[in-house]
Amino acid sequence: MRVGVISDVHGNKVALDAVLSEMPDVDALVNAGDVVGYNPWPAECVEAMRDGGVPTVMGNHDRAVASGSAFRFNSMAAAGVEYARDRLDDDALAWLQDLPDERLACDGRVKLVHGHPEDPDRYTYPDEFSARMLGDEDVLVLGHTHVQGHETFDEGVVMNPGSVGQPRDGDHRAAYAVVDLDDLTVEEHRVDYDIEEVVEAVNDAGLPERIGLRLYDGR
Repeated sequence: MRVGVISDVHGNKVALDAVLSEMPDVDALVNAGDVVGYNPWPAECVEAMRDGGVPTVMGNHDRAVASGSAFRFNSMAAAGVEYARDRLDDDALAWLQDLPDERLACDGRVKLVHGHPEDPDRYTYPDEFSARMLGDEDVLVLGHTHVQGHETFDEGVVMNPGSVGQPRDGDHRAAYAVVDLDDLTVEEHRVDYDIEEVVEAVNDAGLPERIGLRLYDGR
């Protein structure tokens, strides 16, 4: 069974469309959270995940939008939260509110969290991955850091597919991964997309210019 794995779409429909178009044939798709935030297509990204029935967990930006609080967010993140709340209808907000902090997918073989199994808001980078993070699942999927990476242990795989909508590992291309549950192997992928289109949309939406410009650097 091959599973497409995405995370941290952050309202970037252009990047999401590129990833979904480029992704090879998979048997399932899962999402480690932060569907919204920063970029100017929150409704479209929620619709893609909700209507596609994609198993998704709640990221910190999803929670902030659902609750109406951007406490401790920087100005860019807070602006993205406010923008999303203004543009999501009641059904979309309810979908975000109902997202769990963790969930099992693929008959319990894949566990999704956003930050860390013990703390959904904890940044956990690939060099911190360990077998101790695994439970009964074969694959633990994390997001939150926007840094792509994976480690394979005797107990299973810990992985972060990277960010679709706002990579922060020095590679500007949208990130995703495919995990094969039969042999527990992970393919990490990157795909180019039209960043200029996103920059223009950010500016047209009145969002902070840096939200778009940082995408060129993958930071």
